[in-house]
Amino acid sequence: MGEDLITTKDLLQNISDQIHYFVKGNFPDDLVLWVQILAKFLLLAALIYLVSTFFKIIFKIVFKFFVNEDRFPILISIYKSRTTTSIARLIALFIGSYALYSIFYRHPKSFDFLEIIIKILFVLVLGNMIFRMLKAVEFYYLHKKDFYIIMALRAINQTVKIFGIFIFSIIAISILFRISGTAILGSLGAITAVLVLVFRDTILGFVTGIHVATSKNLKVNDWIGIPKYNLEGTILDINLLTTKILNFDKTVSTIPTYDLLSTEIKNLQVMSETNTRRIKKSIFFNINSFRFIDKELFDKLKQINLISDYLDEKSEEIRDSKKEMSHYETIINGAQLTNIGVFRYYAIQYLKQNKHVDQAGTLMVRQLDITPQGLPLEIYCFTNDSKWEHFEQIQADIFDHLLVAAKEFDLEVVQYTKN
Repeated sequence: MGEDLITTKDLLQNISDQIHYFVKGNFPDDLVLWVQILAKFLLLAALIYLVSTFFKIIFKIVFKFFVNEDRFPILISIYKSRTTTSIARLIALFIGSYALYSIFYRHPKSFDFLEIIIKILFVLVLGNMIFRMLKAVEFYYLHKKDFYIIMALRAINQTVKIFGIFIFSIIAISILFRISGTAILGSLGAITAVLVLVFRDTILGFVTGIHVATSKNLKVNDWIGIPKYNLEGTILDINLLTTKILNFDKTVSTIPTYDLLSTEIKNLQVMSETNTRRIKKSIFFNINSFRFIDKELFDKLKQINLISDYLDEKSEEIRDSKKEMSHYETIINGAQLTNIGVFRYYAIQYLKQNKHVDQAGTLMVRQLDITPQGLPLEIYCFTNDSKWEHFEQIQADIFDHLLVAAKEFDLEVVQYTKN
């Protein structure tokens, strides 16, 4: 091994000397030094580039032909994140730093300057490799489809990247100007408050990312609604500073990520996953159209199959309750059927026999508080199809039917008119 190193060193010195004397014999004296340095610098750069390319090709061959994605997801994640490229560059820089003296031993001043440059490159490549290793972890959990951990990792990655750039910049400056890193940090102590203010959104985004990941309230591809911004759509991306939402009108909205922690968020994904969606809508009736059911209306409603048995049962109950009652022939005395009450029962039966209504969910037809516009009769149920266009069609069909059916009960639906 030692003989190989000596041979390599002698080879590089030989090439360097040939360049040295070639330039000296073919260029004007005032340009010789600069051309020699430039030519040797290109030799060093070519050496580093060739070594880096060689190892990148080796890594590519190994990962392409010998590593299986299903069996070795961690290694594949490392390759996809291009961590191997950073490793190849580090190896090339190590070899370049070893070759530096052999190439520039005749130019000690250039050697000192290039040594600083290589050290700075070491710092940059090492920092880049750390960032890519964090990305590799993210790719690994993306392969496992663990979206909550991915959100936390993205928040951590971006925070580490921001502060990492700051730290590596300090190291690079200390190497370039040969200043102690502690001295630089000490001088920055006076502006700590300013730095905290600058990184306020970053810190809040980091905290939000960790909270969302641990609470598992939200993830990418969830269908959400944000009343504060009047938004409803699908989460496209959650990063450190911003969250992108694809609205249903195909526009994209961006909100600060820390709003996910401080703002009301409605996660509608459960509704989509269970394939159910709620109908909660009212029909307003004119109270003046409410009345007891007389014989004529009773005979008419008896022909409606959904309530025929109900009318027979109720009418018999009413007759039995009035047997011992004085003035039983007066319709207001005792129990009596009303057109609005029978319609409410009809609406419930109609929903129960509707194949598009989820019979396992809550199903009711209820009266709300009376308003100046009339009495609201609310339909509350769940469809068994959460797809938006299908839901709207099912809801429209239900209300089309009930609005028209109300006429058969001599009920008047309130219709708003503009003066």
